[in-house]
Amino acid sequence: MAADLTETSPWLLLWTSDPKVVRSVESLASETGLAVRRADAGPATGNPAVVVLDLDAPGAFDALVELRGRWPESLLAGHLGLPDRERWLAAERGVPILIHGGRGLPPIAEHLRRLVDTYPGAQLIIAHAGIADLARLSEEFAGHPGVFFDTSVWSPLDLLDMFQRISPEQTLYASDYPYGQQPGSLFIALRTARLAGLTEEQIRDLLGRSAAGIADGKPSAPRTPPMGRTTIVQPITFARIHHYLAMATPLLWTRQRDTIGVLGLALNTCAERDGFVEERARIAELIAGAQELWATLPDIEDEQKRLEANRYTFRLVHLADILAVTTSTE
Repeated sequence: MAADLTETSPWLLLWTSDPKVVRSVESLASETGLAVRRADAGPATGNPAVVVLDLDAPGAFDALVELRGRWPESLLAGHLGLPDRERWLAAERGVPILIHGGRGLPPIAEHLRRLVDTYPGAQLIIAHAGIADLARLSEEFAGHPGVFFDTSVWSPLDLLDMFQRISPEQTLYASDYPYGQQPGSLFIALRTARLAGLTEEQIRDLLGRSAAGIADGKPSAPRTPPMGRTTIVQPITFARIHHYLAMATPLLWTRQRDTIGVLGLALNTCAERDGFVEERARIAELIAGAQELWATLPDIEDEQKRLEANRYTFRLVHLADILAVTTSTE
């Protein structure tokens, strides 16, 4: 709250639960000296100077009329939780909508629920496995005939979590090109789908048949229960390898050197004897290649070539991490 409420101090009423709007309004109110009160905080003394109202909420029009009658001298400021007209127009006309569901977003499940409730025939494809709000998105849309999730994420753990929350028929393969490249994007989808227990027919649907059905306007396949698992069991060796490779990832993304030596630690871990000889050998080969390439980056003078080499390094690390996470004793 920006300030204490008194009978004489000007105050602002928040009639919205949109966290982004709440943060923005509270910041502005603090700068201007307005106290902030939320509508669910109970009765307040006096009239608000400003009321911020979510026009996208159910019953918004009735609330608008009520607030205007209650506080005729107050300024009513409305906002839309989903301001882009094109998204609603696409839903109205039955055009599939691809929704960004990855990092950098506030919770989005509530807004998408309103969209689907308003247009029951809408088809949503939530990108990046919906990791920005996966818990709520899966609660709202698991088994929904018009909602899909794609596989374009870099973490196999994200996909394994997705598979255990939604129907296999809701999953679509995606690479997120040009950021996601082959063979990593296809490899992560196949390895996690198989570990989650999807059948060959379900994997074929994931890889293309479901997307083709959407493009052709065919009805969605009947939804079946989630196939994934809530836990994975693997040797400590592979958990250690994943840990070190996860440490390497942000260093590569920010184009830093491996000054900590995390790839060396991952490579040394591959020498442990735990029975998974073939898997450890494949991971070790990938890490060794990445380590050698990473070491050459400071010596590459051409910026574009250095960027390409950095991306190849990440792809090798990514492949090794996918193998490490999806090698299970079950």
